[in-house]
Amino acid sequence: MINVVGLGYIGLPTALMFASHGVEVIGTDYNKSLVDTLKAGKTTFEEDGLDELFRAAVEKGIRFSDEYVSTDMYIVAVPTPYDKASKKVDAGFVAKAVERIMEVCPRGATVVVESTVSPGTIDKYVRPAVEAKGFAIGEDIHLAHAPERIIPGNMVYELKHNSRTIGADSREIGEKVKALYSSFCDGEIVLTDIRTAEMTKVVENTYRDINIAFANELAKICRSDNMDVYEIIRIANKHPRVNILSPGPGVGGHCISVDPWFLVGDYPGLANIILSARKINDSMPDFVLERIHTIMKENKITDVGRVGLYGLTYKENVDDIRESPALQMLESMDRHLCGGQIKVYDPYVARDIVLNQYHNLDAFLQDVDLVVLLVGHDEIKENMDKLQGKVILDTRHICFLDGTYRL
Repeated sequence: MINVVGLGYIGLPTALMFASHGVEVIGTDYNKSLVDTLKAGKTTFEEDGLDELFRAAVEKGIRFSDEYVSTDMYIVAVPTPYDKASKKVDAGFVAKAVERIMEVCPRGATVVVESTVSPGTIDKYVRPAVEAKGFAIGEDIHLAHAPERIIPGNMVYELKHNSRTIGADSREIGEKVKALYSSFCDGEIVLTDIRTAEMTKVVENTYRDINIAFANELAKICRSDNMDVYEIIRIANKHPRVNILSPGPGVGGHCISVDPWFLVGDYPGLANIILSARKINDSMPDFVLERIHTIMKENKITDVGRVGLYGLTYKENVDDIRESPALQMLESMDRHLCGGQIKVYDPYVARDIVLNQYHNLDAFLQDVDLVVLLVGHDEIKENMDKLQGKVILDTRHICFLDGTYRL
């Protein structure tokens, strides 16, 4: 039996995947309301294929609790926020989860940390939490790190098909954890040491962040000289060794926008390209606001209340708003006391989280003159005809109506 600790965006799909493939699972979360929702047979966020996976796991006997249980295998998938001032990871949730596990686990148990952490976190925080309870690591308690590699919107598929990295103190424990994940993972599972596994996950997301930053900086350069960045990228990408990404309004989510800061915080003075990339990507929401201001002047739109932001989530077809560029833009507008009347709509965000939030596309469009496309949800792609007659700023390169403004 395994105890999956933390039932959020990563822990819940992971627990369901294990259970649906015949592993006995108890999912634990300190949030009793969340646990009660799961016990009532409902998932806690929207994700393609998650409801079907949930039903399969329930049929196989998955259980949910707000208590830790005694077993020989734990998977920790709790949040790892970072401090925006110091740019360092907050390992408090991970350390606390391990401390709680030590209170109930038997000797010989294995603790697998799935949470994304900065390199050295397990040495600095997890090992001391184990040893503080009187356990000898490698004898009484075994540690491993198996960072997730999935993306919202395609979690269920990627859990099954993506390759994985497992770091462990010994080959024996690594093989034990590998065998567990092999119950559902069809991708290659690579064994290494814990520090390398920590670093590899952060490097993967940092690589993507840097590539996005190049595209965003290129968009700024092209805008300054009135060139079409999308045409330039299209032609450049015909080179067999060039693959430039598309620019956008910023980088959101809890991976690409966060993980590079781990390296900046831990290696100040060394992570120079990484820091520059982060600054570029973090500057994009303000760049979009500047474009909105310019377009309003060109079209004689004087009331910010006639401007509408389409999209609150950080990417298309998910309900995940973590670090979303739209929210960053609204925060920036609030700082400048100019965001009070702007309209906002997202089909995936059912509850009100900002002022002037709409829950119907037609009503939203009726009340705005300038539509800013921040997220490429399928809904808007299938309803482009409804944008006829509107001034459009397309930050995702999805609208091809005449007169559309771009980054």
